[in-house]
Amino acid sequence: MTLRQRMLVVALLTLVVAVMALDARATYGARVTADEPQYLLTALSLGTDLDLDIQDEIRGREYLPFHEVGLNGQTIALREDGQRLSPHDPLLPLVLAIPMALGGWVAAKLFLAAIAAATAAATLALAVRRFGADPRVAMWIVGAFFVAPPLTSYATQVYPAMPAAFTIVLGLWGITGHREARNDALVIAAIIVLPWLAAKYVPHAGVLAFFYGVSALRADRRRLALSVITLAIAGVVYLAVHQRVYGGWTVYAAGDHFVDGEFQVVGTNPNYVGRSPRLVGLLLDRGFGLGAWTPSYLLAPAAIVWLWRSGRPGRGVMCAMAAVGWFVATWVALTMHGWWWPGRQVVPVVPILVVAVALLVSDLGKRLVLVILSSVVGMVTWLWLVFEASTDRRTLIVDFEETSNPWYRVWRLALPNHRVDAGFDNLLTVLWSTALLVSALWAWRSPGNQRAATVEAEAADVVR
Repeated sequence: MTLRQRMLVVALLTLVVAVMALDARATYGARVTADEPQYLLTALSLGTDLDLDIQDEIRGREYLPFHEVGLNGQTIALREDGQRLSPHDPLLPLVLAIPMALGGWVAAKLFLAAIAAATAAATLALAVRRFGADPRVAMWIVGAFFVAPPLTSYATQVYPAMPAAFTIVLGLWGITGHREARNDALVIAAIIVLPWLAAKYVPHAGVLAFFYGVSALRADRRRLALSVITLAIAGVVYLAVHQRVYGGWTVYAAGDHFVDGEFQVVGTNPNYVGRSPRLVGLLLDRGFGLGAWTPSYLLAPAAIVWLWRSGRPGRGVMCAMAAVGWFVATWVALTMHGWWWPGRQVVPVVPILVVAVALLVSDLGKRLVLVILSSVVGMVTWLWLVFEASTDRRTLIVDFEETSNPWYRVWRLALPNHRVDAGFDNLLTVLWSTALLVSALWAWRSPGNQRAATVEAEAADVVR
């Protein structure tokens, strides 16, 4: 099979599994919940009225097809005429405007599933073309991860997480390639797009901008100057539009939860020490940890260390992006245990973890089956819950931890509950953290993970 054929296989597999969750209910009496109705209402307004004002959609209860119960408005009247703008950046609604206008919430979710499929294909290309992963191994690994949560979960949940992941993968593709116009354009576009998907992705855009600036400074200062001017103009436009339309530096100025200041979105009195356990909780927590639902994510620390130690060109921007994504989810996000499916804050950088695992398995050669099986466990667990949420036994948001899936019911007991401060849970956190640290140290010291001539040959077309 050629790489393009493998990309097509991975994309189709991702799409097929994703659409199985179309009819799963987020809460009792609602197909979508929390911020999702806001995105859909804004998309509907853009598709039918060509504006961002959702007051008429709320007044006309046009949310009933996908949110049959009362709606949390989330907005405040910004003008005397009662204008209401959703406190969420407008790019995702703009992307979904045409599907929403033509086919309603089903078409919008199908379009998001198509974006997830494209993200899977792009992730496979990134692993093989830019980092020299074995294409056969990478196809299995990427496919296995994209049919398991959280990647398959956010393939149909209406959040900007998956479009942000797609944008980041494209930006990484551009920045790890030759310094040529089309790659530069990809990077610049990714930097501009990310803040319009959500303000919380500004740090992710900053990582791309930093590494692009360093590489362009060495290669072509004239092109760098042009890029800086372009990004400066884009930044001014972003701030001006937000001031003019939303009345603040971010969309949160239009939200009813932040009437005392838009930057309350990170908390009124953030306890950063108290948030630090999320550093491992994002992997280990029995409810909201990635490893709770897809155990293969427990390989992520070792895989990232392996990627760094491999000496592969481009490893710096990959590791920095993964670190920034984890940093935001740990210390910037208001909470880890939110009204959403687990992994929402880290989904944009999860494809980087997938690439790292693909490289780890490619280099070691004997752990492919184990990784695939642990990802298949995640897929089965997700589809089990999807069936329950489609038949009114459970929901994707309210009581997903009460699923009757026997694997999860047993596996969760081995993981800590970070919503309590119990001695046993703290002990489990220490034990699991030690295990993850040992795996990372093994990856760091492994004699098989050294820079080799074969790696340099595979990545010869990559600019350092």
